[in-house]
Amino acid sequence: MRFRRYALLMSVVLVCLLLLTVQTRGGGTGRAADVLSVLTTPAQAVLARAHRGAQSLWTGYREWKAAWRENLVLRAENERLRVESLQVREAQEENARLRRLLALRQRLPLATLAGEVIGRESGGWVRALTVNRGVGDRVTTQTPVIVPDGLVGRVVRVRPGASVVQLLTDPASVVGALVQRTRTAGLVEGEPGGTLRFKFMARDGAGILPGDLIVTSGLGQVFPKGLPVGRVLAVEDKGSALFHFAVLAPAADFARVEEVLLLTGQTPMDLAALFQRDSS
Repeated sequence: MRFRRYALLMSVVLVCLLLLTVQTRGGGTGRAADVLSVLTTPAQAVLARAHRGAQSLWTGYREWKAAWRENLVLRAENERLRVESLQVREAQEENARLRRLLALRQRLPLATLAGEVIGRESGGWVRALTVNRGVGDRVTTQTPVIVPDGLVGRVVRVRPGASVVQLLTDPASVVGALVQRTRTAGLVEGEPGGTLRFKFMARDGAGILPGDLIVTSGLGQVFPKGLPVGRVLAVEDKGSALFHFAVLAPAADFARVEEVLLLTGQTPMDLAALFQRDSS
C-alpha cells in the first residue's frame, strides 16, 4: 500500500519535471500547454459527455414528471366527462320513456295512475315488481299494470306506499288472450325460465304463425281488451292432441321496466290500436 503511494507520488513528480523540461527547452509556455492539453483532453471529453448525459437524463426526468402530472389531470378530466356523458344519456333515456308513457296515458280512455318501479323479485328471472303506489293511492289487487310496449302483469299485493305486481312470466300467472290476426282464443301462462306460452288453441282453424301478436281477450273482467301480451316465436304441434300451444316473446321487457301505468279504471273499448300507434 505504501509502495503504491510512493509510486503515485513519484509519477506525479516525474510528470511535473517532464513538463518543466519541455517548457524550458521549448523556450515558452506553448509546448507545455500542448502536452498538458494532450493529457487532459480525453478526460475533459469524458467529463463533457458525462455532463451532457446527466443533463439529458435530468431533462428527460423532468419532462416525464410533467407528462405524468399532465396525464393524471387528463385522466381525471376524461373520467369527469365520461360521468357527465352517462348522466346526460341517462336523462335523455328517462325523458324518452316518460314521454312515451305520458303519450299513452293521454290516449287511453280510462283512469290510470303512474308508478315507479322500486323493487324486483327474482328467482333466476324477474317474477315480480314493486311499485311506489299503495293503499294511500287507492290501488287494489288485480289492477292491470302496463307500459307503452304492452301488458306487464297485475297487482297481487297492496301495502302502504307500495304494491307488488305479478309479472306475466310468473308460472302462477294466467291471462285470457287471443291472436289479433285470427282472433283465435287461448290462455297465456308464465313458464319456469321466464317465457310465455299460449295454450289451449283448437287445432282446427288456428292458423297462428310466428310473428303474430297476442293481445288480451277482455274476458274475465280483469284486463281491458287489446293489451299487447307478446308475439309468437314458435308453434308447438302436439300431433293428435286436441290442442297445441305457441311459445311467446313478451311484449314488454320486464328486466328494463322502470315506470308503469296502473289501470285504475275500466273500459269496454278494444285498446290494441292505441298501442300500435305508439309502436309505429
